[in-house]
Amino acid sequence: MRIKLLADIKKGMKRRIVIEKLSRTFSVLGDATRIRIIFVLLREELCVAELSSLLQISHSAISHQLRALKDLDLVKSRKEGKKVYYSLSDRHIENLFNEGLKHVLEKI
Repeated sequence: MRIKLLADIKKGMKRRIVIEKLSRTFSVLGDATRIRIIFVLLREELCVAELSSLLQISHSAISHQLRALKDLDLVKSRKEGKKVYYSLSDRHIENLFNEGLKHVLEKI
């Protein structure tokens, strides 16, 4: 009976590439500055200058963090004239963040 259970579990496991991308996603989300960026992007689409002003972090540091988030499809960008606005890629990111936040707040 346990052999069948283990075989079923193994069959349901995701491919290595999926596991590695999920691991990188959680790793990127493990940075407090990136969490702050996501927290404000939950409320509004913002440009680098606005993020920099709001979070009191240099433009270059914000750009660096946004690149890391964008590389894993956690944020997306939209160009309007000379400005580039950033927002969360999709509802999955918002849900992931909110569930993590609920977990933390429940334990405090």
